[in-house]
Amino acid sequence: MTQTTHHALTIKRVFDVVPFQAKQYPQSRALNSSIDGTWRSMSIAEISLKIDAISGWLMESGFTKGDNIAIMPILGRPEWMLLDFACQQLGVVVVPIHPTASEEEMVFILNQTEAKLCIAADMGLYYKVQLIKQQFTNNIHLHHIDPDEKGFFEPLDLIKPTKTQAEALAPIKYSISEQDVLTIMYTSGTSGTPKGVVLTHGNMVSNILAAMSIFPLEPSENVLSFLPFSHILERSVCYAYVACGMSVYFSRDRDSFVHDLQTVRPTFCVMVPRVLEKLYSYVQKEMLGKNPIKRFFTKLTIKIATQYDPSVSRGILYNVKLFFARQFVLNRWHKGLGGKLRYIAVGAAAMNPEIARFFAAAHITICEGYGMTETSPMISANRFQKGMNRFGTVGIPLPHVQVKIDAPEGEAGEIWVKGANVMREYYKNKENTEGVFTSDGWLKTGDVGVFIDNKFLKITDRKKDIFKTSSGKYIAPQQLENHLKSSVYIGQNIIIGFNRPFVTALIVPDFALLKTWCAKEAIHWTAPEYMVHNIKVRALYQKEIDKLNKELATNERVRDFVLCDKEWTIETGEMTASFKSKRGVLELQFRKEIERMYAK
Repeated sequence: MTQTTHHALTIKRVFDVVPFQAKQYPQSRALNSSIDGTWRSMSIAEISLKIDAISGWLMESGFTKGDNIAIMPILGRPEWMLLDFACQQLGVVVVPIHPTASEEEMVFILNQTEAKLCIAADMGLYYKVQLIKQQFTNNIHLHHIDPDEKGFFEPLDLIKPTKTQAEALAPIKYSISEQDVLTIMYTSGTSGTPKGVVLTHGNMVSNILAAMSIFPLEPSENVLSFLPFSHILERSVCYAYVACGMSVYFSRDRDSFVHDLQTVRPTFCVMVPRVLEKLYSYVQKEMLGKNPIKRFFTKLTIKIATQYDPSVSRGILYNVKLFFARQFVLNRWHKGLGGKLRYIAVGAAAMNPEIARFFAAAHITICEGYGMTETSPMISANRFQKGMNRFGTVGIPLPHVQVKIDAPEGEAGEIWVKGANVMREYYKNKENTEGVFTSDGWLKTGDVGVFIDNKFLKITDRKKDIFKTSSGKYIAPQQLENHLKSSVYIGQNIIIGFNRPFVTALIVPDFALLKTWCAKEAIHWTAPEYMVHNIKVRALYQKEIDKLNKELATNERVRDFVLCDKEWTIETGEMTASFKSKRGVLELQFRKEIERMYAK
């Protein structure tokens, strides 16, 4: 692996990444979007002029340093980056709102920030905000970024600033410092009122420089962005992509992701575990197919690949098996992902280590990392160099980030963090700000972890999620949930058991795999809402749970389960924007089914 040394010292404010690229690695395809099935590119020279033109319009419209502008993105798009950089140059603060936010959350955020402008991703979101406009305490101008539709934010069509605008803009850009506020990111959280995380330019730049030093980001190579721009991880790595002179392609929608991988052929991607699980399930489907030869080789390949670890020697026989697994299955599957993908950084939620091993066996190195909105977001990450990646951990703390465990050495405890990446405060929320910091300035993450070999950080759970059963036994649900996901048939799950006599689970089947299994077993498929009650389907999941229970302590074993008939999504409010299950929402939604399990 080669890795470019970037002259990163000239990046002080986030918007400095644009002139940095223009000087170091001028890119003719800096930002790319799909329009009517064709990729349209913008050069860094065009982008620079458009950013200044939008800044000029905002300046002439009365926007000044400290004003707040809300955006409601769905996925990434060049327009969001142009608008973001244009605001930054004036000291105007961008406030992203997740498109799946409830009306109450939108009203709260827009009123608390006193946003003067709100720009939505499409007409649907635009009208959603229009309908609640009477609840806003100040006059908010609403726009969207759908061209040729009423309400379009027309400054996005500007090509370059006027001479007067350029002259007026120069001293304002110069006056913006590292201590100035870059953004207010509202944490989605699994419950409660959203908290606005205040991040400065200095906070975010520390993470950009870290990403440039540890990720294999090479000038002129393609990268695919498909997470929402309101997602802190995607936003921060997009800044790093620009700084490194990469060609950033923004995926059209979630359904086109695999097709976009094939056409863009990126070398690097940032993903969340849920996406990796879906890519992995494509191979698992063939394990249940009708062709017995293909079924045999796929099953054998999965067994070989999920044992792979480049740091462990498994002998000549294993290497021969791995060679044939690559020839017959893994290389073909890799080609289906574009063929050039070599590195994936993963964050936001816990990942099954078996999946990382499988991808690594297919010559795609997965490095899991850890972070939170309050830390801009990265805290630690596995590295892509040999010996610096430990499956099942979230890696080594970033350069200049201090991490300590609030527990005796070698034991699990709450993770505390210090560094230039740590937020300034929660917006207009002194009580929560004081509550999250120790007296000597450590940020209490609320996550529980332990250091492996005094080097690799391992997350064991969320502090608030660890619970006691009524028999007095402590349960760490995240570890159990990850263990259950090692079954190919389990797509999503949450563990239940707080103040209960034993552990149970809510399980969402991997419906694509389940449908293939039903066809193989000659079970008539109707619809998920009926199949989850099918006696044979239920028996399949009982068999899987029995198998998984054998590897658990008695008090951790899942005694009963409910099969849910729909996937949990961000849109339906069961997942956070960072793809974590909302435990409280799901327990309320399935309270009758849960009570029935314990009534038995």
